[in-house]
Amino acid sequence: MAESSSGTLTTHVLDTATGKPAAKLSLALYKLDEAGERQKILETLTNDDGRCDGPLLSGTAFETGVYELVFEAGAYFETLGLQLPEPKFLDEVVLRFGMAEPIHYHVPLLISPFGYSTYRGS
Repeated sequence: MAESSSGTLTTHVLDTATGKPAAKLSLALYKLDEAGERQKILETLTNDDGRCDGPLLSGTAFETGVYELVFEAGAYFETLGLQLPEPKFLDEVVLRFGMAEPIHYHVPLLISPFGYSTYRGS
């Protein structure tokens, strides 16, 4: 896989149920190898703005390939005191995406207890 000092990966989580950034939401980043096995790269929390304090990948840590971001949405909504049914409709939100070139990739997540959306941001 190609390495570059110009590629970066960032994310941003917005809580569409409250209309606010999803602060203190736990997430993990995985890279998939050629066999499709996941290798955990990092775990972190979003800050008060629903963002991570720095890029998830940048510099020589950035490689093209297939990745997964796993957002702990169920645990986040529990911290807000919401009474959710068990099992939760959404617990872990898993986004699998590819990065084909060493540029900036932004993967935002808009969540509520019963739905989510994402897109390739800028």
